[in-house]
Amino acid sequence: MRTHESEEMYLETILLLRDKQTAVHAIDIAGELGYAKSSVSRAVGLLHRKGYISLNDSDEITLTEAGEQKAKDIYDRHRVITDLLIKMGADRALAEENACRIEHVISPELFEIMKRYGK
Repeated sequence: MRTHESEEMYLETILLLRDKQTAVHAIDIAGELGYAKSSVSRAVGLLHRKGYISLNDSDEITLTEAGEQKAKDIYDRHRVITDLLIKMGADRALAEENACRIEHVISPELFEIMKRYGK
């Protein structure tokens, strides 16, 4: 995991997987993102060291309070940006794809403007 964007992508993926299934493991993340398990294992280790996730004895991944908040903030950006792009005329697939890119680089100030505009 080389960038801040990757960290956010992993946290968002863990949040969404957790909402779909009872337990999240590195193999689930690898399958969802299409990444090698070794890459995901490195990322999981970094997220654990940063205090965003915890791991139990069976390597089940859970978000810590800090990780949960960060993941929810990321997902909120994704949802708001997707909805706004759809309102602007993009189809859902195009909006989703681009929201995934935009959500990681947008400034907090511009996001708040977009959020108010989209209401």
